[in-house]
Amino acid sequence: MFELGRELKRLFGAEAAHLPQDGITGGDPALLELLDLKLLREEGKAADVAAGRVGAKNPGQRRLEAAAVWREVARRTGDAAALRKAAATAEMAAVAFEGRRKGEAWARARTEQGFCALTGAELFGDPGLDAAAEVAFREARAAARGGLAAPLADIGLAAVQGRQLLGRGDAADAHLISRAFAAPIAALDAQTRRVVAARALAAEARLVRADLMCGWGVRLKDEVLLKMAVDDASAAARRLDPAYEPLTWARAEALRGQALTLWGEALGDLDAISAGATALASALDELTRDHSPLDWARTQLALAQTLQTLGEACADERAFEQAVTCYDRANLVLKDAVALPLRGLAAGSRAVCLARSAELTGDLAVLDAAEAAMKIELAAARPGKDPVGWALAQLNLARLYEARIDITGKDRGQRAAAVTALDAALEVFGEHGLRSLAVAAQDALDRVRAGATRTPRTAV
Repeated sequence: MFELGRELKRLFGAEAAHLPQDGITGGDPALLELLDLKLLREEGKAADVAAGRVGAKNPGQRRLEAAAVWREVARRTGDAAALRKAAATAEMAAVAFEGRRKGEAWARARTEQGFCALTGAELFGDPGLDAAAEVAFREARAAARGGLAAPLADIGLAAVQGRQLLGRGDAADAHLISRAFAAPIAALDAQTRRVVAARALAAEARLVRADLMCGWGVRLKDEVLLKMAVDDASAAARRLDPAYEPLTWARAEALRGQALTLWGEALGDLDAISAGATALASALDELTRDHSPLDWARTQLALAQTLQTLGEACADERAFEQAVTCYDRANLVLKDAVALPLRGLAAGSRAVCLARSAELTGDLAVLDAAEAAMKIELAAARPGKDPVGWALAQLNLARLYEARIDITGKDRGQRAAAVTALDAALEVFGEHGLRSLAVAAQDALDRVRAGATRTPRTAV
């Protein structure tokens, strides 16, 4: 998949000093996927130089190209500084285009600002950025005259509305949001012959919709919505050429694998879950940590969760061990990403995985390690900034306490500690309207208070 990317690196990497200031891609966003992270950062710097050059032709367009590069850097790394740079550069592009009566070019710059905000909301869990994105997309849609700006603004608005309804909407809302994506995706598909970037943009839109359907399907335990996510991710991967769009293809394949796992879990279908694991492994075969660290880490996490699901279905301790290995690999990237809620989610999932492994083997040393890691993660957490992530960590810590009581048959203060953690988690889930998580926390709280845990086993 990355043969062409490696060839570009071979041709240009050793001669970076002789590269033109406008960079390798010449402003073509379709070529960004072929650049590894090092070359991508160099491309961003070259785009900044081209935009700021005295006498540059169409500086607004150069700014817009630079913003797209820096947003891709942020998406691959979770780097807040790169995302701020992308947003500021997109704003400068919009200012440069204002003299054109806020036409198509200005609308395209505003959509780029909107997607910068959406990326920030996804990476850092800031709902205020979703609101900022909605404003940008509405303004862009009003000014768009055709081209890419109109469908991109519609996709952005559908994504924002979907995120707003995800925690409280029902299946009818999910289908409504899904239909809102249909027309702009079709519009992008219609432009693929004359606009090279439109194909990847249409695939991105399908992946956004698939991700939303996964979220709804899991919350509502709706097999139809999960199957819609599988179909969307499959359609996105099928329309892409892995040789020229390697990252988007790998992300589509990874999301297909994740959706297959969730769908298989809902149906109790081990074949679907196994197919999900195969798809995730195929995506990892084509991804490298150097090319896109965050995509690689996310795929490792998705594979870990699939292995956990297989472990639960088969009571196979080896599947849990393999899952822990995947979590540890993902942590190679996430350990430095302290601002990302994904780090806390990964730590909590790893702890639960270790707890199940300890329950299957009766190994208290595994449980000790999981508890220590979870307490370290909680100490580093910022409940004011990410209350839901903090509450999830409390829920997972209580799960570890419960597992220890199950294994040892003794309560040495773990039950009271679990009640305290679950009370705190339940309060947060209730405040944020997270009904399924609140139900899970309440069930655990009732079970712990009543002492109705699973039959105790003797530790080995």
